[in-house]
Amino acid sequence: MQFDMTLLATFVAVLSTPALAQTDIPFALDWKFEGPSAPYFQALDAGYFDAAGMTVTISEGAGSLDAIPKVATGAFPFGFADINSLMRFLDQNPGAPVTAVMMIYDKPPFAIVGRPSLGVTKPSDLEGKILGAPPPDGAWAQFPIFAAETGIDMDAITVEPVGFPTREPMLAEGKVASITGFSFTSTLNLKRLGVPADDISVILMADYGVDLYGNAIIVNTDFAKANPELVTAFISAVAMGWKDAIAAPDTAIQALMGRNPAADAALELERLQMSIDANVLTDYVIEHGLGSIDPDRMASAIEQTKLVYDFVNAPDAAIYFDSSYLPTDGSLMLQ
Repeated sequence: MQFDMTLLATFVAVLSTPALAQTDIPFALDWKFEGPSAPYFQALDAGYFDAAGMTVTISEGAGSLDAIPKVATGAFPFGFADINSLMRFLDQNPGAPVTAVMMIYDKPPFAIVGRPSLGVTKPSDLEGKILGAPPPDGAWAQFPIFAAETGIDMDAITVEPVGFPTREPMLAEGKVASITGFSFTSTLNLKRLGVPADDISVILMADYGVDLYGNAIIVNTDFAKANPELVTAFISAVAMGWKDAIAAPDTAIQALMGRNPAADAALELERLQMSIDANVLTDYVIEHGLGSIDPDRMASAIEQTKLVYDFVNAPDAAIYFDSSYLPTDGSLMLQ
């Protein structure tokens, strides 16, 4: 991938120039305006970004990989993306100016979602059946690790490439027996399509030996070097938005509905709560606060990735996650 360094240099110069006005900050999400994006809109409506001198504009994404090149090219200073996909991107594009600075999904939502009526309730059930998987999907990218950890034979699974819009409808119609996706996304979409809750099985990869992390706030490193205090302030505002959402998810959903009035508020509230309970509010986060990672676990995640991905360059956790911008004022703690 070729990076427009002239564009990047211009972008950084503009944003690093002192001015009385608020700094305009575009922020690229990984997916649509759904429940798990509510905390960012909550941070907007509560004035957390504004108080830090930022006018933040949030854009939808098209999958877990989508924000990475947007941030690497400098089109967006911040994004939200799968850190495992970021590892591979940086291996394939050495020196690209992008890294993760704040972990959000301490437990990744990578899942295989199936239907018991179609014979899928556990990993071994996938063999001999059709699995629907969107090629850009973050969960599909990690599926070989899940297969290696569970001992299932990938050659015994028929993989059907599907688009994101058709993924859940195909499972609802029985055209595939299971799909890869984020647990809270696919589960709630199936319920919206009329699939009974007792006919939805969620196989969370993290419950079957997959030690990976999930989505994180990523930043353009050239922008971050020029604006370190702003990066820390952005992280603090995001943390406050998530803490508000954990304490009062109803309020956060109202912030989301202001941007997506066609959404089903009750459904998105359930989706947000699923992400909080299963992916964000883990024992590690309760003890250590939002945003950080465990170096030993990260090392294990890299080793697992080596099982299914051949690194061209020696993997280095310091390239993938930079904790130096995390605030040290206690704002990341939940208590």
